[in-house]
Amino acid sequence: MIEILSTPLDVQGVIQAAQSSQAGAVSVFIGTVRKQTSEKTVQRLEYEAYEKMAVKKMEEIVQQAKEKWNILNIGMQHRTGILEVGEIAVVIAVSTPHRQASFEACQYLIDTLKEVVPIWKKEVFQDGEVWVSAHA
Repeated sequence: MIEILSTPLDVQGVIQAAQSSQAGAVSVFIGTVRKQTSEKTVQRLEYEAYEKMAVKKMEEIVQQAKEKWNILNIGMQHRTGILEVGEIAVVIAVSTPHRQASFEACQYLIDTLKEVVPIWKKEVFQDGEVWVSAHA
């Protein structure tokens, strides 16, 4: 399961997609909208994505992860649109036979997603806004 959604993410669905009877570990990363950034109060975030390309890049990083670790299953969803403080922006779940690989693969997936997937985030503050995490 690899999806870009404009509706709230399905954390349990992502976890279920990653589960396997062969897994000794399922690691989950849930990225949420925080209230504070660089000493400024965040009112909301706005995410935009080039959806077709974003899904393609997400599939590529999943394949890369599978080449590095003994991954059984992966689930990944990212949100677009306006998100309020506390809402979930991204969920990644990965299952492996052993916990270390699960932790490492999950971290690789979120770090690489933030680096290469065409998803843009605008932080909106009371006194202005700023685009962050823009990708080429």
